[in-house]
Amino acid sequence: MTERKTGIYLCSGCGIGDAVDVPALEGVAKKEFKLDSKSHACLCGDEGVAMIKADLEAGVNQVAIAACSARVMSDRFGFEPVQVLRADLREKVIWSHPANHEDTQALAEDAVRMVLTQAPKVKAPEPSVEGEWSSRILVMGGGVTGLAAAAQSAALGHDVLLLEQSDRLGGRALDASKRLPHTPPYAKPEANDIEALVAAVTGNAKIAVRLGCTVTQTSGMPGRFVVNLSDGSVETVGAIVVATGWRPYDATKLGHLGYGASPDVVTGIELEGMLKAGAVKRKSNGAPVKSVAFVQCAGSRDPDHLPYCSSICCATSLKQALELIEADPDTNAYVVYEEMRTPGVMEELYRSAQAAGVIFMKGKVKGVGADLTITVADELIGEEIPLAGLDLVVLATGMVPNSTTPNAPAPAEGADQLAGDVDPEVPFPVAGYCGGTAPAVHAKREQAIPDGGSLLNLQYRQGPHLPVLHDGFADSHYICFPYETRRTGIYTAGPVRRPMDWAEAAEDASGAVLKAVQAVRSASAGAALHPRVGDLSYPKVSLNQCTKCKRCTVECPFGAIDEDEQTYPIVNSTRCRRCGTCMGACPVRAISFDNYSVDMLSSMIKAVKIPDEFSGKPRILIMACENDAVPALDMAGIKRNQWSAHVRILPVRCLGSVSLLCISDALSAGYDGVMMMGCKPGDDYQCHFVKGSAMAAERLSKVGETLKSMMLEPERVTQAEASIADADRLPKVIDAFVEQITAIGFNPFKGF
Repeated sequence: MTERKTGIYLCSGCGIGDAVDVPALEGVAKKEFKLDSKSHACLCGDEGVAMIKADLEAGVNQVAIAACSARVMSDRFGFEPVQVLRADLREKVIWSHPANHEDTQALAEDAVRMVLTQAPKVKAPEPSVEGEWSSRILVMGGGVTGLAAAAQSAALGHDVLLLEQSDRLGGRALDASKRLPHTPPYAKPEANDIEALVAAVTGNAKIAVRLGCTVTQTSGMPGRFVVNLSDGSVETVGAIVVATGWRPYDATKLGHLGYGASPDVVTGIELEGMLKAGAVKRKSNGAPVKSVAFVQCAGSRDPDHLPYCSSICCATSLKQALELIEADPDTNAYVVYEEMRTPGVMEELYRSAQAAGVIFMKGKVKGVGADLTITVADELIGEEIPLAGLDLVVLATGMVPNSTTPNAPAPAEGADQLAGDVDPEVPFPVAGYCGGTAPAVHAKREQAIPDGGSLLNLQYRQGPHLPVLHDGFADSHYICFPYETRRTGIYTAGPVRRPMDWAEAAEDASGAVLKAVQAVRSASAGAALHPRVGDLSYPKVSLNQCTKCKRCTVECPFGAIDEDEQTYPIVNSTRCRRCGTCMGACPVRAISFDNYSVDMLSSMIKAVKIPDEFSGKPRILIMACENDAVPALDMAGIKRNQWSAHVRILPVRCLGSVSLLCISDALSAGYDGVMMMGCKPGDDYQCHFVKGSAMAAERLSKVGETLKSMMLEPERVTQAEASIADADRLPKVIDAFVEQITAIGFNPFKGF
């Protein structure tokens, strides 16, 4: 094993040397760690970088830099494959605290202590890349989205396996008369070009098409997914794009709008078929349609049916109205709407409909009579208005995502059929974790999808389904990573992700394919995907310490951990997002990364010099999420916002990675208070690792027992929400907590 030789470099630029005593920082390295260091007035400049490179050539194999935030200058300080550790003396020290003050100096010295304590506790990770890796992409669904995804994948040089459960490609688009405008001037319906896309896909040698085929089982991980198909074949693929599309809301549930009571009350889908056939006639008697009313939000934006807006219903009704008027200019077309939603270029279609004479009525339909008379509660007039003499009533039903197979059994009474991966009320088929039941944190947004409805039939510890949001749309980080599901290497696109038209679906397919390509390429390099892109580390489990408690397998947000026959955890390295939630969950510290561990965090916590109770200087530990809290604090420093110098900030990958043992170690070391600062949890979570903040909150709810055993006040430990835009708010949050701790008094463990 090569002897570790750490090079330590201090920067005095950007005002650091004017605000703190840099030679004193060098003295910390020399006196306390027996290490020599070097300083430079511009460490990121050509001369400073050359100095570091010269040392690397002379044998330095680990670099510790005390300068600016680790979030900047990564290109200048990226000395791969040598591991680089960073201490922030700029944003979180001299830019956010008074210059040449003893507390600011103490803060800078502690930053140096923490990074030099970290150095011997970590090593540069080596990727796990043994065996063969597939770069083929599986696309599920042969509609607009799936066809576009297959074509894009092939254009990027990847072989494609395209599955379609029906006997034809093209999906619902094949049954459409025309499509919504997608080229300038966006003013009228355009020709249906789906057959050209089908021909392009079937004529591409890199795309293998399987019709009448579904997935019966999926195992493995990115780069090595093993997929069993209903035709009996077994395929290996590197990534999966789920483009299973949508289905119209069941109109038989809309009896209050006349559906089923009269054959001349039809859905928009049924009208589309009539338009495609070339003649729109009344179903009741075959007479031509001269007067038609479109009822918008038919079951949509209704808590008893679909609570969401399906986005394209308004534009689709306008397209159909224009087609009817184009076929017969004497046709009267009415559109009854609550809000007309034609965003972006669809506004041009709305203007065309107005110019063509389409009559708009703002209000809510109260009922549809047997004679097709519609009663409208007109919002502009403030009265109920009858709309009579109609030949046809068209219900604009919403889009329901195909997040399960069509043959999925009905859910139990009162169950939510549209949710995700863990049912907190159902015991797991293994013993040993909380009596076999998942913690309450999993119950916040997820229920079980009925057995038999899975699209992929994942052979994952956390169940066969892709986790979905409420309303059945595939779960993703809606702010930062819209295509990613919580199953790494599996991406959703098109209306299964959110309602969208053909043009949006094709664009969405491109985004998902790019993510899939990243997945297969990263997998072959043993590197992590979003958000820790390129991270070569992965969790390693000490089986000698493991108690088989199952916490890591249950709490992993990404289903990255399975179990062997002895129920020991097995990490699927390329499924792992490197968040460290498993590490934070393990009660016996059996899980660690080469460059991140509970021992590393605890050692860095203890490296801080704790003043005694007579100094009047408390010490507060903030364990800050590196995805939102740390950037927000960096921005606070850039804006020169000030906060208490009694605080010590320790960046963590995710609050989910923080073990309660770290908190007890901090309090035992004499810290007066501990704050967990991370992303917002809940239905509109911002956590890059989905459940990290929620997991931390769940664990902190139990920290009271630890504090009680230590005879400490529960107010000494708290959790604070942070978004990346909180540069002005967080300093106030920090100072308020420091005041609270000061009022409580010093930790009695100081000095022990």
